Amino acid sequence: MARIKPKRHGVVTDMTAMCDVAFLLLTFFILTTQFKKPDVEQIKPPSSISEKLLPDASLMTINITPAGKFYFQPVTNASERLQLLDNMGKKYGLTFTDKEKASFQKVQAIGTPMTRLKSYLDLTDDKQKEYKDPTGIPIDSIDKQMIDWVQQSLAVNPNYKLAIKGDVSTKYPKVKDLFEGLRDIDFLKFWLITSQEKSNE
Repeated sequence: MARIKPKRHGVVTDMTAMCDVAFLLLTFFILTTQFKKPDVEQIKPPSSISEKLLPDASLMTINITPAGKFYFQPVTNASERLQLLDNMGKKYGLTFTDKEKASFQKVQAIGTPMTRLKSYLDLTDDKQKEYKDPTGIPIDSIDKQMIDWVQQSLAVNPNYKLAIKGDVSTKYPKVKDLFEGLRDIDFLKFWLITSQEKSNE
């Protein structure tokens, strides 16, 4: 007598739990990702073959535009930013209101001389984004405000690191003034931000 074969049933996999996990992870990464903020002005750095990465934390940045204007990006730590603003205020005889301090915490980069900083901080967020100071932060043999920003940042935290991002067409005397100013405060270790040089292969 022939043996009766049992009916084969297909395996059914319930994907509901897998979809839930995938969407939870996707939502988590979207909500926690910090997107890179655009530069205040368009800066095209020179190319190099270096592949070293910048440190993530405690990094202040100096941006130099093609026209030779200087912008300073302080570290993102809110309480240390306020301490930096107080230090600069004491140095230049300025006091800042609570509103101006709150505005300073949101500013991506400072690009005005100290004489115009208070009026810049009093602008609305939209006007601040549109505003382009004609001079930027001064740095020359007489007025070294750019170096003061670095020096007062280091007074807040000596472990801060510095990165410099200059445009490929920035005139050398401007960069030289910055390097000499950093040498004057004995700050000799910093990163130069470059773009990756394309391979000829």
